[in-house]
Amino acid sequence: MIVHNNDIPSRKVDEYASRKILGTGGSLMMVEVSFKKGGVGEVHFHEEHEQTSYIVKGKFEVSVGGVKSILSAGDSFYAGLRVPHGVVALEDSIILDVFTPLRQDFLEAEVAE
Repeated sequence: MIVHNNDIPSRKVDEYASRKILGTGGSLMMVEVSFKKGGVGEVHFHEEHEQTSYIVKGKFEVSVGGVKSILSAGDSFYAGLRVPHGVVALEDSIILDVFTPLRQDFLEAEVAE
């Protein structure tokens, strides 16, 4: 699979965030999420998905397993099964999330639009 970012439509998540599914296959999925300053990825956990995330641009306050940290471009985090995690965009920012297994709910949302 080869993907050109500019060819992927952005799906609005809420007034502060939008996402693009950049790659999916087998048991992996890669998703780019763009946040406006003040955007929040509420603290949540996954019963079935592991997630690793890389800060592409900007700055986030990140919470993983109850530990908070400020992450900037080039930083990353991992949230295993049932580990609470969330982010707050401290400026306009982009995060790259990778999930295993892939997020079927994200794929279904794409088809529903």
